[in-house]
Amino acid sequence: MTPRSTPTHPATAGVRLHIVTGKGGTGKTTVAAALAIAIARQGKKVLLAEVEDRQGISQIFDIAPLAHAETLIFNDPSGGSLWGLAVEPKAALLEYLHKFYKLGRAGSLLEKLGAVDFATTIAPGLRDVLLIGKVYEAVGRRTGRGRSAAPVYDAVVLDAPPTGRIGRFLGVNEEVAEIAKVGPIRAQADSITALLQSRITAVHVVTLLEEMPVQECIDALAELTAKRMPLGGIVVNQVRDPILSDADLDDLAGGASPQLRAAIADDLTHAGVAQPNTTADTLLAEAAEHLERLDLQGEQDQRIQAQGRAVFYLPALADGLQSGGITVLADELHAQGMV
Repeated sequence: MTPRSTPTHPATAGVRLHIVTGKGGTGKTTVAAALAIAIARQGKKVLLAEVEDRQGISQIFDIAPLAHAETLIFNDPSGGSLWGLAVEPKAALLEYLHKFYKLGRAGSLLEKLGAVDFATTIAPGLRDVLLIGKVYEAVGRRTGRGRSAAPVYDAVVLDAPPTGRIGRFLGVNEEVAEIAKVGPIRAQADSITALLQSRITAVHVVTLLEEMPVQECIDALAELTAKRMPLGGIVVNQVRDPILSDADLDDLAGGASPQLRAAIADDLTHAGVAQPNTTADTLLAEAAEHLERLDLQGEQDQRIQAQGRAVFYLPALADGLQSGGITVLADELHAQGMV
């Protein structure tokens, strides 16, 4: 689990849409935020979007809850900037109706009648179409027209639904295309699918070095491959480094010997610790638990490495995201060559 040195070309060179998913509880929102920061600090204009109504972005950056409008989070000295967006299905539907059907005030009337709420609540497939459609619009938006027009955002990072739902979420427009044979709905569905399956998109999967998250990560990789989604990297979050030396770990590998216990108790006695034998037993039990945890991490890391994907490791932060923890993670992603 040694991080790679920074390669000449980042693993995600050319990618403009980064989709971040992972099992619930693995920290995918944190990883998405760290990835967005790492890109912005390279002088890029970046949009960080979320679609799950959790306001995870605002909590990480300690800002007011985001709305269905792009909000500046910070400007970086490099010239880059980070913007946030919480995609809201109802607002996305009204935008869609106005753009393709020119409903204008009629759309507002539908909202007052409750039709918009009904449509976005009763049909989860439609909800996903609207959510991913807004992200698609942000990726494709340009400063002007013609060949000289540049993208408004250099990169869009999407804090996507968890791995248990990511396949359906990213594949919903293919289902729409099968139903709508012609017209603007079919055209947009095909365009979104083309973007999601293109070389400028990468789906990154976040996991922990624990059995269930790793298994869900592997299952998600297989599902996304079957759906022809371009896979990015695997981000292993909250990796705990050994707190004991290799020599100490070797001594504990076969169980604590009476000699080791006696030596620890003797050291504790000289340090003036009360009840040195009891304290020695407690320390050895904690050390054994730590060794077991390291062995588990090693086993799960081997399963991750066997997937043949680029793997990036983020450390467990003692103080969480306080005191600039999120920038530490961003620096790690950059140092390891993800961006």
